Amino acid sequence: MATTVHCSIVSAEQEIFSGLIEMIVATGSLGELGIKPGHAPLLSGIKPGPVRLILEGGEEEVFFASGGYIEVQPTAVTILADTAIRADNIDEAAAAEAEKKAQAELNDNRADVDFARVSADLQEQAAMLRTVRKLREQKNRV
Repeated sequence: MATTVHCSIVSAEQEIFSGLIEMIVATGSLGELGIKPGHAPLLSGIKPGPVRLILEGGEEEVFFASGGYIEVQPTAVTILADTAIRADNIDEAAAAEAEKKAQAELNDNRADVDFARVSADLQEQAAMLRTVRKLREQKNRV
């Protein structure tokens, strides 16, 4: 059995990652997914949050995906995300401020507030902050 599989993370704007991995961990629409080489073919939605890649050689990289899909084929894993960012590139302060603003807007009982949009924004910012924290935990373990 192969020890690596090719992985691509693609956003609407560009390809964020392309390379060989030993494992990928993401949150699918029905729960946590751990994909290794030889995994059965799969197509699943993914929830906003961290996507962890264990690269060839054991190094770990963390990305944020705002949601989308993961496709697993015998020779490749592809994540198609609306937005994908390397966790290192996330501005934690800006994400925390956006989360606070979305929460305040959600708590405001004005009739003109689009609660579905604000709720989705709040969930995305919370997921982004979880990604940053997961990256920090990973760095603290090393």
